[in-house]
Amino acid sequence: MPSITPNKSFDIVGIELKTSNAVGARTIPAHWQKFFGEGVLEKIPNKLSNDIYAVYTNFQQIGSYNECVYSLIIGTAVHKTAKLPAGLFSATIPALKRRVFAVKGGIGQVGATWLDIWKQPLTRNFVADYEHYQASGAIDIYIGVK
Repeated sequence: MPSITPNKSFDIVGIELKTSNAVGARTIPAHWQKFFGEGVLEKIPNKLSNDIYAVYTNFQQIGSYNECVYSLIIGTAVHKTAKLPAGLFSATIPALKRRVFAVKGGIGQVGATWLDIWKQPLTRNFVADYEHYQASGAIDIYIGVK
């Protein structure tokens, strides 16, 4: 069973994609390519580390899986920033109770871990879920729960 952890609030800066479950399989890989291809991590000021976060937030139409719309922000945690370089977006990830799912087997298993999460009997809050890609290679998925 995944652990439950109360998270602290943190700020993230990165690039934003508004997408949905219906088209995410094609839009999300392109968003990751943009993040790495444009060297976004290097452009982010006031980084706390080089860990990467993929944050899912601003959920709409939650009741219908294929029509669920959300923002995906790929970036990193930062100290508060007043002025951002063009094309970057900031958001505060609120402190919430979350279930933590470790991704076993590396980056190629992130999708399979999400499939397992969707099968769980979770009471999600649909505020901000995220993937945390650590410099050590460890990957965890944090799901906000009530």
